[in-house]
Amino acid sequence: MESILQVKDLTIRYRSADATQREAVAGASFDVGRGEALGVMGESGSGKTSIALALLGLLSDEDAEVSGSAVFRGEDLLAMNEKSLQRIRGAAISMVYQEPGIALSPVMQVGTQIAEIVRAHRKYGRRRCREEAFTMLDRVGLPSTERIFSAYPHELSGGQLQRIILAQALVCQPALLIADEPTASLDAQSRADFILLLRELRLNLGISLLLISHTPEIQASLADRMLVMKDGEIVEMGRFDDLYRNPAHPYTRALLARKDRAPTPEPRRESPAHEHLVETL
Repeated sequence: MESILQVKDLTIRYRSADATQREAVAGASFDVGRGEALGVMGESGSGKTSIALALLGLLSDEDAEVSGSAVFRGEDLLAMNEKSLQRIRGAAISMVYQEPGIALSPVMQVGTQIAEIVRAHRKYGRRRCREEAFTMLDRVGLPSTERIFSAYPHELSGGQLQRIILAQALVCQPALLIADEPTASLDAQSRADFILLLRELRLNLGISLLLISHTPEIQASLADRMLVMKDGEIVEMGRFDDLYRNPAHPYTRALLARKDRAPTPEPRRESPAHEHLVETL
């Protein structure tokens, strides 16, 4: 499989006020194939989110020291300046956060916030940007009505807001989507809906997915391959089916066995029933 992203020896050290450093990620190397969903699983503090922030250039030099390489379409993301990264973010690589409040302004209509992403990366007029936003509302399963477009974040439910975030991330049709615990703030029903939607859109749009989640059931539903992180290191990596059936590392076994109902990989390929996802999630 052709790789769209190759990460080699990625190391992230956070600086503290007393000039000491804390190593959050230690020499991580992995790749993401074109059209592939790669899962990143580990407990809180294992370095998962730090990887995502480093790839998008969201760690300042004052706060962190980042080394290694992350080659995306022939360009090293870690060597880019801010202007180059602004060209990439939202257009070629997008991110879905676990909390809509991080990505949405409370004082701007949600439809306008989607349209502004288009305006930032495409030479379209205001009308065309609005049209693109309305089209994306439809694609993420929200009514493409003036009421939804003109709503402010506080007027929408958590499930609707997460779909707005997804619309923002996909409106410019990026090649790679990074999803950081995208269902953490949702209830079971909304979580199942969102996972089914994300899988459908990924396949229809042909995009690659870097899925950060500590939940085995979510990884089972979306990930083709998975890497397991512990204390900033990748301790195991392989196809999800293989890791699920025969995990080599004790930490992987503990993560996969955390819930009474462990995920089953097979239904992921057969488009599991909606009820199955609600039950397991």
